[in-house]
Amino acid sequence: MSDADARFRVERQGAATVLRLSGRLDAAGAAAIWRPLLHSVPKDGALIVDMTEVSSCDMAGATLLAAVEGARPRGAVPSVTGASPRVAALIQAARQAASHAGARPSAARTTVRGLRAGTRAALDGIAFFGELTLAWIRLPGRRRMLRVGDLLRYADQAGVRALPLVLMLGYLMGLILAFQSAIPMRRFGADLFVANLVAISLLRELGPLLSAVILAGRTGSAFAAEIGTMKVNEEVDALTTMGLDTMTMQVLPRLIAAMLVMPALALALDLAGLLGMATVMNAFGFPLVTIAAQVQGAAKLSDLFGGLFKGMCFGGAVAVIGCRAGLTTGVGPRAVGEAATAAVVGGIVATVVLDGLFALLFYRLGL
Repeated sequence: MSDADARFRVERQGAATVLRLSGRLDAAGAAAIWRPLLHSVPKDGALIVDMTEVSSCDMAGATLLAAVEGARPRGAVPSVTGASPRVAALIQAARQAASHAGARPSAARTTVRGLRAGTRAALDGIAFFGELTLAWIRLPGRRRMLRVGDLLRYADQAGVRALPLVLMLGYLMGLILAFQSAIPMRRFGADLFVANLVAISLLRELGPLLSAVILAGRTGSAFAAEIGTMKVNEEVDALTTMGLDTMTMQVLPRLIAAMLVMPALALALDLAGLLGMATVMNAFGFPLVTIAAQVQGAAKLSDLFGGLFKGMCFGGAVAVIGCRAGLTTGVGPRAVGEAATAAVVGGIVATVVLDGLFALLFYRLGL
């Protein structure tokens, strides 16, 4: 072992324990004696750390001394002797860093951080909506940036490819609703009105709501992943450098496509749900003519068009949240997955909140 290597020895001096350090307490020296030194630190009694024979000490050595202090019981801080003013300053900085790392934030500080993060997210959302509004206003002068091919591709991705899943989910939902409603209503001889119940539920609420959930899971996450990958690969920055508007080229086509296909998806889910309900009712002995008459008498055109309008609004919300999640993607491959997750969660939450607001609005308007 050379003279430059870090060494230590433990001695007794009366009732106190003296820990004598020597050599270079740099990254290599501190790493060499770290584990045996911490095992040699006494848990009780006075401790004196003698650094007279230490030739040099950097932040690694100061961190080692802070770890020695951390291995002692609370309040039993060892006294350090023989340290130069520069080394003493390093030790003090290491103590503060260790205390901040081990301290748990208070409830008030955690609340303040949460409020700041929420306020920042709200301001970013307002800024994004402002940029989107400006993109709509400037669209007549930038029509060449809005490519029809991209619009049709996004419509195919969001609508046509989602149609089998929407039909299957709608049929099963109508089947389950009718069966679960018919069992208790048969006790009162009102099982015929199951058709009314399922028709109104599908046309007014479940059709657009479930379609929006499917859109958020399939298309919202895809929008966030696509734009997020472009952001990570710096393709979005390249478009901006070339003078192209990202909102017009990437956000508006996806927004328009989602708003166009959502009414069609909601209508397909409504029809599939009514078919599932008719299957159950027919199995209970009701003819299709009677079921159709009940549906026509219960549901109105305002129910259908109101549901389709809500579906269009839900589609716009899902597309906007997915695109915003993609444009705010961080750095690295993990950020793309986090953006896709945020798009799905945000799209579903926004859909439910909007559905509640529409329910209050339609109630106030008497629709």
